[in-house]
Amino acid sequence: MGQRNKTLVTYDPGEFRRKFNLVIWLMLLAFAFLTGKMWYLQIVKGGELLQRSKDNRIRLQEIRPLRGLILDARGRILVDNQASFDISIIPETAKDVKGVIDRLSSIYDDENIDLARNFTASRKRKPFVPIKLAKNIGRDRLALIETNSLNLPGVMVDVVPVRKYIFGETMAHILGYVGEISIAELAKDVVGDYNAGDVIGKLGIEKTVDRYLKGERGGEQIEVNVSGRKLNVLGRVDAVPGYNIQLTIDADLQKICWDAFQERAGTVITMNPRDGSILSLVNKPSYDPNLFNRGISDDDWRSLLNNPLSPMQNKAISGQYPPGSTYKPFIAAAALEEGVVDPEHKVVCNRVYPVGTRTFRCWSKRGHGPTALHRAITESCDVYFYDIGTKIGVDTLADYARKFGFGIRSGIDLPGERSGLVPTREWKLQRFKETWQTGETVSLTIGQGFVLVTPLQLLRAYCALANGGILYQPQLIKAVKTESDEIVKEFPPVEISRIPVSREHIDILKYALWGAVNEDHGTGRALRRPERDVCGKTGTAQVIKMAQDDEKIKKEDVPYKHRDHALFVCFAPYRDPEIAVVVIVEHGGHGGSAAAPIARKIIDGYFDLKNRGAAVTLPTGQGGPTRREN
Repeated sequence: MGQRNKTLVTYDPGEFRRKFNLVIWLMLLAFAFLTGKMWYLQIVKGGELLQRSKDNRIRLQEIRPLRGLILDARGRILVDNQASFDISIIPETAKDVKGVIDRLSSIYDDENIDLARNFTASRKRKPFVPIKLAKNIGRDRLALIETNSLNLPGVMVDVVPVRKYIFGETMAHILGYVGEISIAELAKDVVGDYNAGDVIGKLGIEKTVDRYLKGERGGEQIEVNVSGRKLNVLGRVDAVPGYNIQLTIDADLQKICWDAFQERAGTVITMNPRDGSILSLVNKPSYDPNLFNRGISDDDWRSLLNNPLSPMQNKAISGQYPPGSTYKPFIAAAALEEGVVDPEHKVVCNRVYPVGTRTFRCWSKRGHGPTALHRAITESCDVYFYDIGTKIGVDTLADYARKFGFGIRSGIDLPGERSGLVPTREWKLQRFKETWQTGETVSLTIGQGFVLVTPLQLLRAYCALANGGILYQPQLIKAVKTESDEIVKEFPPVEISRIPVSREHIDILKYALWGAVNEDHGTGRALRRPERDVCGKTGTAQVIKMAQDDEKIKKEDVPYKHRDHALFVCFAPYRDPEIAVVVIVEHGGHGGSAAAPIARKIIDGYFDLKNRGAAVTLPTGQGGPTRREN
């Protein structure tokens, strides 16, 4: 019997233990990894993930407050609010963002929806915070969004209040406009009143009293489903609307001023001399503040910036012009107070006035002959003021000019005001390293040379003459009110100072200004009314220095930007003035022919408004003088 060879299979216990240990270690490592991951997710990232979980179910949605209304002096609405609709997307809810955007573009039939820039700028945003896709979409596109909402997960519509500037460009430089807060503006907000995305005032009254207009934001806690759709409101804090602002502006008078100026470039301001309140303020050309509501287009912005007539500039407070002959009453005031002349003192005007090697001329080709103060203002004799001005001296003239409010900001409730320039010997030495020359004083006496004024400064100084010597701070804001018309804060008149000119001398100047409008040879005859109640002064200010025989040059032969500015300042009625007007027509030529007719329309319009529906009649005793009142 054959014997089989048998192979015995033996197991090495050591090898088995090694494999067993390897499996155990792998299990331990896997368990440790899972434990570590759970620890990381629950301990390290637990708070964040919990918040993300809540955000996926419960969200806080900001409720923006309505900005307060802006009203005119009679309570009529100048700035209102209207609804605007924005589209936003929540990427975490949309998931396939590109697909949602493609569907949205096809619904809109618009290939211009581009989120690349928004997503790049929003990489550090919090989860589930919406990203803005489009602003002010209009009700037709809103309907398309609502109709296709099931195919647009993550897309939401926000109702955003925007400003409506009812009078458009007519009041742009008073009201200003609003826009989204910038990074620089946020950095200045140390109190924390503003958040990114807030709308704030950028110019005008919107900026000046933004703290009153903005209101207080609210919010609501809402429950949403996995698609981000609103299911329930869990809690709500209503927004508090801003206060209403009532201005001193009269909308009807503003429209009169706007229409009177027609298509010319320049500015018109009207003020109540009794308290400094601004009744109207017009700049031309202007701009439509509604363009800025949701972000102005590049084309519109370039058009405004590249316009040589500067429609964005508030010329009433930041335009600086030579005052021309409208400056002469203040030279006369200094001469009277300093005793350099008396009202009867005469200067012989033969048209020429030599100073060293130079000869200065009067505007009148034949001269005015022997001329006293009244006629010098009425007929605007240059030689008279050359003579008395050089006797006073530049520094004394500067001192009186500053007391009338020139060379300093008035403090009006608008940003961007400039101070003008009142030159002195010291100023010229510091600025040019040169000494003052007598010929420069001669130019100064007729409002030329270095002196520069803003239209508002010029008007305020004439108001001080009109009211007997009180220099008021110009005022645009009348009151801050609640929705129910309760007064929160009032803005009473602010008296800055009393000018150092006697009432007797003021009356002499007022009578001369009355003569400039109402006497046969007055330079402001274009403003003469049947009531003979207006006092005023013309001015023609050179933009560039012209040759001595410049009267031979025709206006149309001079480039527009080199033509003279036309000025006119007036107030009425004579006895108890209640309105003062300044008109500056840029490159308009002579004040009597270009600016005075505009002022006439405004004065007529004002009294027509006051006596609406009846013939223009003044109260007893408010007309012009019945005799010379010195």
